[in-house]
Amino acid sequence: MDDVTIPFPMPRACPFNPPPQYAQLRAETPVRWAELTGGATAWLVTHYEGVRRVLTDPCFSADITHPGFPSTTPELLPALRGNRSFVRMDPPEHSRYRRALIPEFTVRRIEAMRPGIQSVVDAFIDDLLAGVPPVDLVETLAVPVPSMVICQLLGVPYTDHDFFQSSTRTLVSASSSPEQAMSAMRDLHGYLDELIGRKLREPADDLLGRLIARHLEPDGELTRQDLLMTCRLLLTAGHETTANMITLGTVALLENPDQLALLRADPGLLPGAVEELLRYLSIVDYFPARVAVEDVEIEGTRIRSGDGVFALLAAANWDPAMFDAPDRLDLRRGNRRHLAFGNGVHQCLGQNLARLELEIVFRTLFERIPRLRLAVPAERLPYKDDTPVYGMTELPVTW
Repeated sequence: MDDVTIPFPMPRACPFNPPPQYAQLRAETPVRWAELTGGATAWLVTHYEGVRRVLTDPCFSADITHPGFPSTTPELLPALRGNRSFVRMDPPEHSRYRRALIPEFTVRRIEAMRPGIQSVVDAFIDDLLAGVPPVDLVETLAVPVPSMVICQLLGVPYTDHDFFQSSTRTLVSASSSPEQAMSAMRDLHGYLDELIGRKLREPADDLLGRLIARHLEPDGELTRQDLLMTCRLLLTAGHETTANMITLGTVALLENPDQLALLRADPGLLPGAVEELLRYLSIVDYFPARVAVEDVEIEGTRIRSGDGVFALLAAANWDPAMFDAPDRLDLRRGNRRHLAFGNGVHQCLGQNLARLELEIVFRTLFERIPRLRLAVPAERLPYKDDTPVYGMTELPVTW
């Protein structure tokens, strides 16, 4: 494979498996030079220890303004550099935002949201059951649940969810033109700026209101633009990733009836089941882009300062050196050292919320609709290969 140019990104050949090339790369050349969309180049790291190294070693920067930072949408880089969120920054700049947000996402605070999330899930399943099957689980449950939860957390009117969901889809889709993506970004920024202005005039006890009260300049450490970028990140990431995990996780369980039977027989397996689904599906595969800020060696390969790097989470989470039989969905798997939420200082801030939402949705869905099944074969379902957050556009189910 060394004498062949490797194009990147690569599509998944199976709905659940990582791209098939990952296994060969991991076995033969786990650190490999690849050609990106648009003609730029970057390293792909495909084995667990190498991916973890890239995510934790300060030799690799997450700062999108660094020359050489890799992107699969290079035409959007100037706009993204000018409107970057804290996940595309390094400490100590990144640490300033994270310190402000950590108190909002502790296990204790998120656990206090359980009754509210349960009520949201119950209400949407009530509506789903009131319909005539088949129904689209994406539209009726997978998207609206995390959208309403993040709206309630941030203090965003849920009546505006169609707008920000549409804007987010346009922003993350590789099929969007640069003009469409820029227009969506401007519209979303305008909306969020107006929302911040409203909360400045009318203080509220929600996450955004508390950030304004505690951290907004001149007395605090964040500017209005900082708040806008942070709110955009939380609003988009808070529903896009969880929605796709709900959708794909449902299909994975229905397509593995032996594992679903285990879960039905022992609901105590659910927390571990969520961890296994996160590992198995690895929907945020190549989002952890980095650029080397000094020369460094991984697995005998010299990566030079200024080289772009993609730490491939799906490849790491299917590394047989870390996980026995990684291609098997095993809800009793004891090893929970997956990297689905990243690692190091940039590990996903909202992981406690995502885990809780997934746990509540899967338990409630399969308890209340025990005869749930796919309305079409899994291979005929529409999967999203044009976005860095893998998922589905539609999931027809019946019962």
